[in-house]
Amino acid sequence: MAVLEKRMHREKRRKRVRRKLAGTAARPRLSVYRSNVHIYAQLIDDDAGETLAAADSRQVGEAENRKDAARKVGALIANEASEAGIEAVVFDRGGNKYHGRIAALAEGAREGGLRL
Repeated sequence: MAVLEKRMHREKRRKRVRRKLAGTAARPRLSVYRSNVHIYAQLIDDDAGETLAAADSRQVGEAENRKDAARKVGALIANEASEAGIEAVVFDRGGNKYHGRIAALAEGAREGGLRL
């Protein structure tokens, strides 16, 4: 029963967050998906319905731990964004709490020069 409640709360947070934000070509949405092992990030233009750039923890190679891998993914997505001419994004945490790996990815993106 506790697992079901946890999923329901996460889904509720996801819907609440998505209702409030949308990405445009000028300021795309940085969408984050977190699995048990990997973390994925995409820059999405919701107006056109296309993904502008993507990065995940499988691309960063060896990392000390999952949090470190998330920080490297943030830096990688910031690098890809700068190559595409994107300076600012809207952060979509995907129903996850802004804590741990999600916060590390955001910090890595900020360190890479991306404005959240």
